Amino acid sequence: MKDLISYEGALCANCQAPLQGEYCHHCGQSVHSVLRPVHGLFEEFFETFLHIDGRILHTLPALFLKPGFLTLEYFSGRRVRYIAPFRLMFVLCLLAFFVLHLATDVIAQRIEQRHQHKAAVVEQGTDFSQAYTAQEVRRQLAIKLDALEATRAIGSTAVVAQIDQAEQKVRQQANARLAQLGAPASASTVAPSAGDNSEGTSKPVHIGWLPDFANQRLADFVQHIRNNAKALRGHTQAERREAWEHVAAGIYGALPGTMLVLVPVFALLLKLFYLFKRRLYMEHLIVSLHSHAFLFASLLLIVVAGVLNTWLKPVAGWAAYMAGGLQGLLMLWVPAYLLLMQKRVYRQGWAMTCVKYWCIGWCYVWLLMVALIVAVTLGFAH
Repeated sequence: MKDLISYEGALCANCQAPLQGEYCHHCGQSVHSVLRPVHGLFEEFFETFLHIDGRILHTLPALFLKPGFLTLEYFSGRRVRYIAPFRLMFVLCLLAFFVLHLATDVIAQRIEQRHQHKAAVVEQGTDFSQAYTAQEVRRQLAIKLDALEATRAIGSTAVVAQIDQAEQKVRQQANARLAQLGAPASASTVAPSAGDNSEGTSKPVHIGWLPDFANQRLADFVQHIRNNAKALRGHTQAERREAWEHVAAGIYGALPGTMLVLVPVFALLLKLFYLFKRRLYMEHLIVSLHSHAFLFASLLLIVVAGVLNTWLKPVAGWAAYMAGGLQGLLMLWVPAYLLLMQKRVYRQGWAMTCVKYWCIGWCYVWLLMVALIVAVTLGFAH
């Protein structure tokens, strides 16, 4: 859709500069009018999409299979055919954590189903009809209660209510059998859940050297954490499920932001360890952006491979084995890729590159742990 072919004598509608192409060289305004038929909008959309798709085809394979290639291309000035580093990293970050969130929900549901099944098996395993003495009834009751308590300890909060019901039913069955044998009933009270513990009124947080508005924000922050922690120990399964979904949404909402903070920090680490290379901080930042883009792409593929392994295992063992093998290869490729990228970009010997790689990686792991703790804290304060 090009309404104007020749630009001779044409002037920009915005600044009246002579036009030499589809865009004004002075102010950058396009020569095309925004007032156009609807079919023109669709045509422009597909043209833009295909242009971006072409850059994706040039960018993603090179990002994942050629360590340091995109960075060196960017340094050489060949940038038009590739997606910009920040946009690439940001999109892959959001996509990776979105898929990770979905995978976490799938895994949580499977764990919940497994513990529900285990609780049902413990509950229905015996009705104490084969116990002919009160001592035997109490011994079987203790075994079943221990199994239920172990399930409660390792299970998700969503199945605690069902475990409580199973425990109460087992106690009732034991008491009924004890009544048949003419023995006194066992204790029938169910162990209270953590949410039943009474909590005193917490003293609000106050730091003397902070202004009042900062103390108020800090107090609200701490109170939100306490409220969410208490809600996770709610009285009903629905309350606990709702509380966990609320906290999980907060955690996954905070993760991309906290991970983005690591990008300039990682670039600062590169600047310090390669101080005598006399490179600009912006160059290290480009390396950091491409490194994190690769990490997020790898995380995305690893999560997808793990989900496929879980789904295919009951129906196609060979396919699940291949997915698991692919997941393992991806995990091995991540550290090897980063080492090769550091070697190719900074062009030092293998010995010095390995030493710096280990030191930078050690510092980054600690920074990553801090970022994850911050994300979890912000999620609980959501």
